Amino acid sequence: MGNFFGKFFKKRTRSTRQTNESNTIPFRLNLIFLVVGLLFIVLIWKLADLQIIQGNYFKSTVNQTSNYVKYGNVARGRIYDATGKLMVGNENQRAITYTRLPSVSSKDMYQTATKLGDYITVPTNRLTKKQIAEYYLANPENQASAKKKISGAASMSPNQQQKAEINKFIAGKITPVTNDMKNAAAIFNSMSGAYTLSTTYIKYNHVSDREMSLVGEHQSDLPGVEVGSNWVRNYPQGKEVQTVTGSVSSNKSGLPEDRVNSLLAQGYSQNESVGISDLESQYEPVLKGSKSQTQFKVNSSNQIISQVVKYPGQNGDNLQLTINSKFQNDLQKIVRKDQAGGYSTGTYAVVMNPYTGGVIGMAGVDRDPKTNKVTQNDVGVINRPITMGSVVKPAMESGALMKGIITPENSTQTDQPIKNGGGVKSSWFNTNGSHNIQLTAQDALEVSSNSYMMQLAMKEAGFKYVPGAALDMNPSIFETLRNNFKQFGLGVKTGIDLPGESAGIEGPTGFANIGKALDESYGNYDGYTTIQLAQYVATIANGGYRLKPQLVQNIRGINKENKKLGAIKDTIRPKILNQIPMTQSQRNVILQGMYKVVHGTSPYRTGELLNTVKPEIAAKTGTAQTFYDGNQTTTLSLIAMAPAKNPKVVVALAMPNMPAESGRNNGQLATDILNAYWKDVENAPK
Repeated sequence: MGNFFGKFFKKRTRSTRQTNESNTIPFRLNLIFLVVGLLFIVLIWKLADLQIIQGNYFKSTVNQTSNYVKYGNVARGRIYDATGKLMVGNENQRAITYTRLPSVSSKDMYQTATKLGDYITVPTNRLTKKQIAEYYLANPENQASAKKKISGAASMSPNQQQKAEINKFIAGKITPVTNDMKNAAAIFNSMSGAYTLSTTYIKYNHVSDREMSLVGEHQSDLPGVEVGSNWVRNYPQGKEVQTVTGSVSSNKSGLPEDRVNSLLAQGYSQNESVGISDLESQYEPVLKGSKSQTQFKVNSSNQIISQVVKYPGQNGDNLQLTINSKFQNDLQKIVRKDQAGGYSTGTYAVVMNPYTGGVIGMAGVDRDPKTNKVTQNDVGVINRPITMGSVVKPAMESGALMKGIITPENSTQTDQPIKNGGGVKSSWFNTNGSHNIQLTAQDALEVSSNSYMMQLAMKEAGFKYVPGAALDMNPSIFETLRNNFKQFGLGVKTGIDLPGESAGIEGPTGFANIGKALDESYGNYDGYTTIQLAQYVATIANGGYRLKPQLVQNIRGINKENKKLGAIKDTIRPKILNQIPMTQSQRNVILQGMYKVVHGTSPYRTGELLNTVKPEIAAKTGTAQTFYDGNQTTTLSLIAMAPAKNPKVVVALAMPNMPAESGRNNGQLATDILNAYWKDVENAPK
């Protein structure tokens, strides 16, 4: 019995174990299916999240990385004269441009340049062998082939290897250079100069119809290449005006080296036009306009697939000058006419409105005494300091009047040679004392007395003159005289709206040079510019107001046709820099003296040649003993106001380093200038 139950339970236990094991297998399968199912659910949910919930986010991210903005150049503002005549305009030329897209490699540019070279021809005369090598080696296959010809290339750094490959190419050891290669290399060089998303010119003049057609036809194969336009300056009144209006950089020259970093930071392209001199530079912010903005999208192949103009750009504003272009042209011819020989270094002249400071005309020429070459240099009137001579005498007398050294009622002094310390300085008509005469302040201007001015300087220094005694003056007299001259604009920048103005030249001071203080008193020491003379005589003419000279009177907008002046946006109003504290009776002394220079009765008057000019003028001539290259010369100058009463215009001129005998002089030059002014400006047909 015991054995029976033992066998029964043993058999029962084995059967139960087998049943349990068979039940465990489906459970595991079910668990696996359950886990897999859950994973599928998670995956489906994640896909739904990516595509539906976060889909818009990822779409915007993709769009953001493929949308870019490029900037296009616009026409510069034009420059007109005082009467509305166009002096500087723009000419639109066809051009082939290249915009460097993001992630463009040298290989990409090589391929584009090679293809483009089949359709256009560009100048290659300035192309260097190194630039040709850089183009050729931009192709990885060419670079790999060149590497095999460099011994020890494996041990070189990448820079050393590249340098060796270029040298090998230049030496002609890699491949012969063909004309097609040069053409493509020039295109590649232009492309390489472009920064990402900046536009450069590949060809900007003489683009043929065939070239335009071929580029347009194959544009889809030329990433970044487009048919565009290029603006260049033209000069309807003649290119001579450039010496005042200035010039702009060309696509070939690019941005000026001394300003390239600052201009790039302002958003200029490497080869964009920018004002580099004179008015073009001074008024660059006004003339440049605002660039167009085009938003475009590129695909994964760096091809532009769409583009939209977001802002069409705005041409630069126009300048209206104070200059009369007809008179300016005549003035240039006058100063160039009959240039003296010898050591003469040119002629300079300024004509100005004394009540506004507006420059009606300014002209100058430089002459090289060694070659006799004459060069137009109108801005020489602002940057060529010259020892002017006796034209400073009205300012000298004005200072003495304001200090009470002389008065309108009591100004008589004896013209006599000044003898101090063994030296003698005298007036031109009284070198040995045989023509000692009594002179009022007015008379002293009429005959241009040096002695009179030296005596004023000694009295201003508190020095009692004793003939033959040492000139023991305080050196502070230099500062006294110069401060007085500067009130009128002599020896200080005038503030004219042109870059590069000179303040003049001051000679050394101190007791060792004390005798030069006497030379200073009659204009034979320091150097002044012609524009300073113009500001100075204008101050006398208008009643004592030193005005800032200006060339621009209005900033004008653009009319719909862009062919004429638009509305006035801004007016440059006259600016008073300082006022001379003289009474009317003191001013009358100076005005009467300048009138007598031309219309007086003394046989020594210096402006006799001007007494036929109509209407009547008042003036002061100047003669200075100067030197050129160690040789003694004579510098002539002149200031004038016309008419003498209620003047409308002032003239200043300088003729440095003239020979003793010359066919031209300051009186004849002033006469020609004033005759041209009345003809071209005041009496011109309206």
